[in-house]
Amino acid sequence: MANQPLRFLTFLAPNLFLVYQYIVDYLARNLGCQADLSLGTSFDPLQTGQVEGAFFCGLPYVQLTRRQPPPVELLVAPILRGDRYQGRPIYFSDVIVHRDSTLKSFADLRGCTWAYNELGSHSGYNITRYRLLQLGETQGFFGRVVAAGSHQKAIELVCAGEVDAAAIDSQTLAVELQERPALTTKLRLIEALGPSPGLPIVVTRQVAPALKSSLRTLLVNMAQDPQAKTQLARGCIEKFVAVIDSDYDPIREMVTAAETSGFMMLK
Repeated sequence: MANQPLRFLTFLAPNLFLVYQYIVDYLARNLGCQADLSLGTSFDPLQTGQVEGAFFCGLPYVQLTRRQPPPVELLVAPILRGDRYQGRPIYFSDVIVHRDSTLKSFADLRGCTWAYNELGSHSGYNITRYRLLQLGETQGFFGRVVAAGSHQKAIELVCAGEVDAAAIDSQTLAVELQERPALTTKLRLIEALGPSPGLPIVVTRQVAPALKSSLRTLLVNMAQDPQAKTQLARGCIEKFVAVIDSDYDPIREMVTAAETSGFMMLK
């Protein structure tokens, strides 16, 4: 590995980039190689083995495992800081509104303007679609649906009063509130969707078993390093634990429910 950089992509919220950069640097330093972290714009490098791994959302992981052979394999997922996570590798989709809003629950959102980060997001899109399926609301629940482009942009739209509500990955929201405490005066949580399986770190299928094992071991033990633990806390991460494919079956079930019912687009 010493002559080849450890190459990772991140497909997650920009406010976590520096945390993921530290993680890749930490792995590379312990493996005796250089590190490279880039923003992911396509899954092609994962398919072709141009990178060793990625920071991922559970939904694209589930979608990619439908390919034969699957181009990625699971390493670990984070246990996030906070009692609500119960020491498990899970997270929530926090439904936020403006603090001055009269909205009090998801059911109150009928006819309202809803923002989501992107179509490929479980926390911002897939789980919201599933909630509407559970409610039998597939004919048109929201008054308008807006593609924000990112969780952070969706937060800004809610703060500005340009949309009524959005579902935000609870890790991303916690980091945003940690870095910008004034947001607490502008936002209010009305419901938490989930829990959902945690945001995984994956490796590509071309990664040798020995390297895969080393990466998993380093990540699982990372929080035992005091400096690393401090850096992980910036991302509201307590530690990493190994996860397996079946842990992501809840997301598969939500996707299958949407496909079976023909309810693919939020409305």
